[in-house]
Amino acid sequence: MRDLPKSPVFRVFSAFLVVLLFTGGVRELRSNTSTAPDFSCRENGREVIVHIDSGSSGSEIGKVLVEAGVVKSSESYFRVAVGDPRSTQVAPGDHRLTVENCAKQALEQLLDVKRLSGLISVQEGMWLSEILPQMYKSGFSAGDVRSALNNLKKPSGFTSLEGLFFPAQYSFDKGTSALAALSSMVSRSNQEMVSAGFYESREKFTPAQFLTIASLIQAEGKLKDFTKISQVIRNRLVKGMPLQFDSTIHYVKKSRGNIFLSTQGTLINSPYNTYRKYGLPPGPINNPGRQAMNAALNPEPGNWLYFITVAPSDTRFTDNLEQFNIWKLEYKKNLRNGLFRSKE
Repeated sequence: MRDLPKSPVFRVFSAFLVVLLFTGGVRELRSNTSTAPDFSCRENGREVIVHIDSGSSGSEIGKVLVEAGVVKSSESYFRVAVGDPRSTQVAPGDHRLTVENCAKQALEQLLDVKRLSGLISVQEGMWLSEILPQMYKSGFSAGDVRSALNNLKKPSGFTSLEGLFFPAQYSFDKGTSALAALSSMVSRSNQEMVSAGFYESREKFTPAQFLTIASLIQAEGKLKDFTKISQVIRNRLVKGMPLQFDSTIHYVKKSRGNIFLSTQGTLINSPYNTYRKYGLPPGPINNPGRQAMNAALNPEPGNWLYFITVAPSDTRFTDNLEQFNIWKLEYKKNLRNGLFRSKE
C-alpha cells in the first residue's frame, strides 16, 4: 500500500515492506528446473526464535533462516518466496520457527501471526485502554508508553487520542521507542482518514467529527447496517434530537460486552452521555476501522430516527416511535430468554 508510513520500524501486515525482487530474475528462476537443497516438510519439532529485520529481502530472509537451522539453503526459501505473493507480508520481529523444515513450511510459519512475538493487534472498535496492555506485553515499558502518549503529535484539529490508532496488526523491531511505535499508528490512521475523504468533504463536519461519527457507527452495529446508522446520526442531529446511543455510556463506564443499559446508566454525568447531551460526543469512543470511516461519509438515504437490535443479526430501523417501542418489547423478551447469550 503506497499510503503506509515509511518508518523503518513500522510494520503493518497489509503493507509491502519486505522487498523480494529488484530485477527481472523472476522469469529466469521460474524457468529453471533445477532444485535447491531443501528439508522435508514438518509442522512440529524443536523450535527456535528467528529475528527478521524491517525491509529484509527474500534472499536476506533465506540467509537468516539457514543460519538458524530452519531451512537447508537460502535458495530454497528464495524460490518459494518468488512463487508466493504472500511472502511480501512477512513482518519484522521475532518469529518462532521449526528447525530443519522445508522452505514452504518455513514461509507458512513466518506468516502465522501466532508465531510472532510482540504482536500488537488493534481490533476494530478497541479502546485505547485496551491497546496499551498489548504495548506492555510486547516489551514497551509503562513509563515509555506514558511519555509517548504525552508527546504524541495529533493531526491538526484533533484533541483526543482515542480513535487515532488505526485497527491493524503491528510488529516493531527491537529497540523501537513507544513514541515511534504509537506515532506510526497515528500516522496510519491519518492516512486512512485522508483516503476516506475526511479532509475534502463539503459537509459541515470537521475531520475530527467524522472520526467521532465513524466510532459511533463502529460501536453501534454490524457492517451491513453501517450506512444506515450513519444516516440516523445525521437525521437526529438535524432534528435537534439527542443521539441516545448506549455505546457512549458503555465507553464512559468501560463496560465491554454488556448490551443492557439501565435507566440509571443514562443519567451518568459525562460529556459523552448522549442521553443527556445533545450533538456529537466531544471525541471518538473507540478506534474505528476503514469500513466505518467510509460509512461516516457515505450514509444511506433514509428517514430513520430509531434502530434497535431485536435479536442477534436482526437490527431494525424506523422513523416511527410507536414501532420502535413495539420492537423494544420484543428485544427485552429475547434478552430475558437469553437469546443474546448465543453466538451470532
